[in-house]
Amino acid sequence: MNRYSLPLIRAVLSLQHNQPDQAIAQTESAIPYELAPPTVVVSYGVIAIRGEAFLRLRDGAKAATEYQTILDHRGLASINALYPLAHLGQARAYVLEGDTAKVKTAYQDFFAAWKDADPDVPILKTAQAEYAKLK
Repeated sequence: MNRYSLPLIRAVLSLQHNQPDQAIAQTESAIPYELAPPTVVVSYGVIAIRGEAFLRLRDGAKAATEYQTILDHRGLASINALYPLAHLGQARAYVLEGDTAKVKTAYQDFFAAWKDADPDVPILKTAQAEYAKLK
């Protein structure tokens, strides 16, 4: 609780207050636990928050690394909503890096994962608009 859940909550609050540096710092104590089995902690949460914080800092390389960690460990929580969202985070990170080929692939992976989603889901509509701007 003190090393994972509370730091995660504090990091989310820091992001809501537009303090991405603070959010990253608050997740440090959770690093040893972030890939623990989902019965022990909420899988991917800290990694996703760090990825979002790096996006806000416009550090595409570090954000992409965080999202790749989630994608590399799908077996920890295969039905966790943060897994497909990692594709979207990674696409946004590649936009910051200017890597057009990886941007396209990451968006396509996200859309493939969400192919059966309700078309009115806000995150899907936002991703579609972002992708359309790239064309």
